[in-house]
Amino acid sequence: MKTNTKIKIFPIMAPSALSLKSINFYLVKQDESLTLVDAGMNDDICWNALQETLKKNGYTLKDITEILLTHHHGDHVGLVNRITSLYPIPVYAHTKSVPRLKRDPDFLSMRIEFYKQLYLEMGCGELGEKQVAYLFNAVDNNKDQKLNCDILEITEKQMLNFEVIEFPGHAPDQIAFLDKKEKQLLAGDLLIEHISSNALIEPDENGNRMLTLVDHIDSLKRCLALQVKLLLPGHGNIIEQPGPLIEKRLNSIERKSQKILAMIESGISTGNELAKEFYKQKYVTEFPLVMSEIIGQLDYLEYKGKVKKQTIENVVHYQAM
Repeated sequence: MKTNTKIKIFPIMAPSALSLKSINFYLVKQDESLTLVDAGMNDDICWNALQETLKKNGYTLKDITEILLTHHHGDHVGLVNRITSLYPIPVYAHTKSVPRLKRDPDFLSMRIEFYKQLYLEMGCGELGEKQVAYLFNAVDNNKDQKLNCDILEITEKQMLNFEVIEFPGHAPDQIAFLDKKEKQLLAGDLLIEHISSNALIEPDENGNRMLTLVDHIDSLKRCLALQVKLLLPGHGNIIEQPGPLIEKRLNSIERKSQKILAMIESGISTGNELAKEFYKQKYVTEFPLVMSEIIGQLDYLEYKGKVKKQTIENVVHYQAM
């Protein structure tokens, strides 16, 4: 579709008390469309921020023509049900988003079994069992987070006047929307200014572990090659000239990789032991995030041929090559 007007992006930045600083989503005006990219948290803070941004720019909720989702996480899809219950507009997402957003029972059961086996292999013991129990209970506790609307799968490389780019790593379904003319990128959680974006360990649709940190590194490198002028993230400040920050994040990953390799060389051999030693108290308070980080790094070291592994009594042990 050709456009005679510049794409106009109106940021919605709802404050957050968490380390995320803010929950960001975006109104985008182009041609006859007013698109909402992502939909914040399901709370009044995000709802009011959306309403205020609409009003400030001369729009109302009924002017929104579609919703595009960068990925399935709850802080990016929270208002979808609230909006579509009032105005049944189309909602678009990556194909891999659908079983997650629809909370497909078979997918969720497979995912729980994946983590049960993963934490067993990593030697996580009681904390691993506790996290699996939490995930099992979350199936029922979070059933209201299911999106009630139809989800249209994004299968083309072009959406409205955006180029659609897959950037897996933080989430397997993460995509970004590139305005090539102005070199600005609506990037989800690919890059955040004040904190590193986690490459969260997830199963694929067949229950196999994805190399999420490898994917995240590749996504950052491909983003760097785009040479965008403005990156609009899911949290925190909008990032001008993101290249140096991307290089900083890539260097940080490599430094952490070297530290973990040194720990393996010293004789620490399991994912659980590495997590305890590397993260100390965070190992207990942020267990699933910490294990994602360590497992991602172990997969990355194995991918690079730096470590090998063997299974002893159901627990995987790593050894430097």
